[in-house]
Amino acid sequence: MIQTVVKRDGRIVGFNDVKIKSAIRKAMLVTDKGEDDVLIQKITDHIATKGKSQMSVEAIQDAVEVELMKSARKDVAQKYIAYRNQRSIARKAKTRDVFMEIVNIQKNDVTRENANMNADTPAGMMMKFASESTKPFVDDFLLSDDVRDAVKKNYLHIHDKDYYPTKSLTCVQHPLDNILKNGFVAGHGSSRPAKRIETAAVLACISLETCQNEMHGGQAIPAFDFYLAPYVRSSYQEEIVNLEKLTGQDLKHLLDAPIDDYLIQDLDGLEGDDRLKQHAINKTVNRVHQSMEAFIHNMNTIHSRGGNQVVFSSINYGTDTSAEGRCIMRELLQSTYEGVGNGETAIFPIQIWKKKRGVNFLPEDRNYDLYKFACKVTARRFFPNFLNLDATYNQNEKWNANDPERYKWEVATMGCRTRVFENRFGEKTSVGRGNLSFSTINIVRLAIECMSIKNEQERIDCFFAKLDHLLDVTAKQLDERFQFQKTAYAKQFPLLMTKLWNGCENLGPNDTIESVINQGTLGIGFIGLAECLKALIGVHHGESEKAQELGLKIVTYMRDRANDYSEKYQHNYSILATPAEGLSGRFTKYDRKQYGIIEGVTDREYYTNSNHVPVYYKCSARHKAEVEAPYHNLTRGGHIFYVEIDGDATHNPQVIMSVVDMMDKLNMGYGSVNHNRNRCMDCGYENADANMEVCPKCGSKHIDKLQRITGYLVGTTDRWNGAKLAELNDRVTHIGKQD
Repeated sequence: MIQTVVKRDGRIVGFNDVKIKSAIRKAMLVTDKGEDDVLIQKITDHIATKGKSQMSVEAIQDAVEVELMKSARKDVAQKYIAYRNQRSIARKAKTRDVFMEIVNIQKNDVTRENANMNADTPAGMMMKFASESTKPFVDDFLLSDDVRDAVKKNYLHIHDKDYYPTKSLTCVQHPLDNILKNGFVAGHGSSRPAKRIETAAVLACISLETCQNEMHGGQAIPAFDFYLAPYVRSSYQEEIVNLEKLTGQDLKHLLDAPIDDYLIQDLDGLEGDDRLKQHAINKTVNRVHQSMEAFIHNMNTIHSRGGNQVVFSSINYGTDTSAEGRCIMRELLQSTYEGVGNGETAIFPIQIWKKKRGVNFLPEDRNYDLYKFACKVTARRFFPNFLNLDATYNQNEKWNANDPERYKWEVATMGCRTRVFENRFGEKTSVGRGNLSFSTINIVRLAIECMSIKNEQERIDCFFAKLDHLLDVTAKQLDERFQFQKTAYAKQFPLLMTKLWNGCENLGPNDTIESVINQGTLGIGFIGLAECLKALIGVHHGESEKAQELGLKIVTYMRDRANDYSEKYQHNYSILATPAEGLSGRFTKYDRKQYGIIEGVTDREYYTNSNHVPVYYKCSARHKAEVEAPYHNLTRGGHIFYVEIDGDATHNPQVIMSVVDMMDKLNMGYGSVNHNRNRCMDCGYENADANMEVCPKCGSKHIDKLQRITGYLVGTTDRWNGAKLAELNDRVTHIGKQD
């Protein structure tokens, strides 16, 4: 007698004879003679009692065919066989359709899921083939039943699901000093420790590029200025040695001579040691500038992941007050301002200025001049973004202005917004740590399901009950992925688990990574707070104090539950303000299909990113900041604040400074400024006209329209998916031309 059935996806379920009856009945209904309940029952009973205790779906269907062919209803057997063939073809056709969209390089949500990846190239196509094949495997074999159900019903999205079977982690903040001081082995051959700035800059690129192939998320350097600073001095010393060879003089006394700043100056009027020292400084600055140019150029041209995607890289800097650190920052900013190649704006690395009072924020601060320069660069090139180290939750009591390694106690961020700082299992630091994985819940769908409840309080209570259950499922899913990830061996990540991850020095090649990965974080993300609030009470948090109060209550509840899960599962859970790109439209598409168009909820092609005020809602920058600011403390897995500027910001760096001032006053953690930037690829002409299609200088239509898609830039909107394009068209400005 049949007891259990092995489904096509490998799952084992209890035998249900109703499914046999239903299949035979469907075949009978399309014949001339119609149904025969007696025959249906007879065949079903025979198969159920004569079958093995466990049978596959295919074996049961084969048995049905045999019994139908033995019966007088050969016509039913023919229809049943035809129906099976059609179902088989349909299952294959679904995969075929997706693959043909990739083959024909069609612009859709499959091929434009990630705007940083060119899915039209052979390598990009291979990545998409692999991705679309792997996701069903994960659903069928690696997810528990309740998690699979939540994903299928559009409650939950598992990010980077195609990388799930690889056991890879999401991201890491590189302790670059380990690489620069000790070198590393990547593939065939080894990289020696750095001695000069050119080598240090190249090794920084190689470290980011190599590790990108070992992880499914981004790569970041938490203290770019501190790490590269020593190689400015060593390069200066090399120039002094060259002068000794040239002049025949003993200049050892100049090797460690004090240098307040590395600034190029004319040698006219200088004599003796002063002239030689300044000459060495001038040569050093030129070398640093060329090294920073090369670093930026490499990060925009070196490809990883099979050669189809530039490294998703970020660098943090701003707080090294040494002359050498300042030289790194100044030349990095200058190179960024000038642009790459023929003057194009660099897409990567995402640059992040770490703002801190007493270091670079006030006029009397040592690095205030560089902060002003950073704002000028942002006004033209979008980067750097600004990370507020003075925010109460971004501080570490171990930070000391006199500590030469104080960067270890400074928060750093990466990519769109990923933040790693608090740590239950080690030092509170960003260095050598990253996110393990994250998943995003659809809070809009939960709210829609409660809309039919007339009493507002009962409606809200129902929402929180549903939210609580979904949070439980999500925390469980993240732990299940962690339990899978921890079984990986250190040798599977030859750079990450030998030089970069905290504690990796204690691992042998054949050791699992279980003992070290709890240093990382697990992120519970969300999108669509605005639409969620509209569904629950009719207004979003940008237009109502009442909605803001409820919004904060929702995200606070999520934060509190994340803390509970940290205790229960003994991991670093945190809440993430998800930077939805492909997901922004995916959730909406399925919800609209089931619930139709709901004004203010599903009437656009996208859900609003995380806790942001909707991009279409017209308000001042100050109001937007006041609404979004309190959520930053609650979303310690990552967050960002955006302001849209109308007009050309190039000659108005003061407006960038005003945004950073706002962040400072409102205790915001991380922010950036969006504006238009067009560039003619033929003659180099630039402007900020939102509707520029033809170059007014040379008439060319070859226009590079630069936009920020989430936390990173994309040089062409051709790679954006439909939902993000719709969002782009809806964006309104918060700071006008006159501000």
